[in-house]
Amino acid sequence: MFLRDGLRREAGRSDLFLSDRSERRDRAAIREAACRADLAGLIAGRSVMVATAGQMPAALAMLGLDGLARRMVLVPPGLTDDQVARIAADAEIDLCVADDDAPVPPALAGLPRLAPAEAASAGEAPAPQPTEWVLTTSGTTGAPKLVAHTLDGLAGGINTSATPEPGTVWSTFYDIRRYGGLQVFLRAVFGPSSLVLSDPAEPMRDYLLRAAAAGVTHILGTPSHWRLALMNAALTDLAPRYVRLSGEIADQAILDLLRATFPQARIAHAYASSEGGVGFTVEDGRAGFPASLVGSRSGIEIVVRDDALLVRSKRTGRRYLGAQAEPLTDAEGFVDTGDLVELRGERYHFLGRRSGVINVGGIKVQPEEVESVVNSHPLVSMSRVRPRPNPILGAVVEAEIVLVEGADASDAAALKRAIIAHCRPHLPKHKVPASVRFVPDLPLSTGGKLLRRAP
Repeated sequence: MFLRDGLRREAGRSDLFLSDRSERRDRAAIREAACRADLAGLIAGRSVMVATAGQMPAALAMLGLDGLARRMVLVPPGLTDDQVARIAADAEIDLCVADDDAPVPPALAGLPRLAPAEAASAGEAPAPQPTEWVLTTSGTTGAPKLVAHTLDGLAGGINTSATPEPGTVWSTFYDIRRYGGLQVFLRAVFGPSSLVLSDPAEPMRDYLLRAAAAGVTHILGTPSHWRLALMNAALTDLAPRYVRLSGEIADQAILDLLRATFPQARIAHAYASSEGGVGFTVEDGRAGFPASLVGSRSGIEIVVRDDALLVRSKRTGRRYLGAQAEPLTDAEGFVDTGDLVELRGERYHFLGRRSGVINVGGIKVQPEEVESVVNSHPLVSMSRVRPRPNPILGAVVEAEIVLVEGADASDAAALKRAIIAHCRPHLPKHKVPASVRFVPDLPLSTGGKLLRRAP
């Protein structure tokens, strides 16, 4: 499978487009530009880093590089020069795709360089070879890892032979150089369907209005993305047929809010990760997932060991890159996702990351579990639960809260007490926030996830 297979399916279509904040490109013109054999020869067999500032040039580069480059490394925004240097070394980069006349990180300065339009213009190789796709992990803590995938694995959850619904237009809050956004990009290419790209520097209102004007029908983001969107009046201009959440725990509060906002849309939350690939999608409107999804189905095997979710399938990453890289899978081929779950009746509920546990007097507390309860208060838009040092217990639970627009916080002390009282019937005593702080906003990673460590 190659990206150009998707482009070939577009033959005869003049209605497809790729757009971002500043321009709209006709997909047929992109397809017809891929004709330069000299550029194909330059790219063939190289390990290429795509280090563009925006998503549009990255999309153009991906369309040209797949099937030619030996390896393609997608660099998302927000990485430091030192991180880029480490990636360049670990991935053995010997060609860089970067914006015209834009400075590149020092580690890439001495490498041969192509502009995104040049990469997109590369002709097809006489005998295309599969390209190794490399993504950085997008977690909320620690340095990113490099995860190597095949395109077949990345597109394993996409029915590439299906005919899309008429007028399908995809969009996503995600950056297409990260796993979640790349899934949307591949769906648009193989659909084939149109795609509206987001921009992290664009005000939420402007993006939502632009997506609505483009007729977006399918839109994806993290729960944190959606909480921010729900605070914006422009969301009412959007009329999607399909709304999907992934990347973080989708609690019942956010699912209910999206159902009320888009009563005619399919509301789904998916489980996926850079390492584990797409695991499953749930569309029943309930938090968590049915226990029946544990086991083997459709080439995916999911097991729960020591309360953690493990995944084995052809959609998972192949390996981590780097001389000191740890194994990505265990001896049986399972990826340990690090996500903890708990069985309640016939349904599993996500508790949070193994690495994010708060230790309260020797008792473990998952921040996400507390946040799901805090977020269910009618005046709470979103929250972040963190440890607060305590001389007796070591740490206690503190909740930082963004209130819904228009919430009356004139008596802040009374509102804090009300939110804590709201938590008590739903949480053991040690999990109930000992303190509450109201904040104007909460920091998100470049992948759209709530940052757990101080930025």
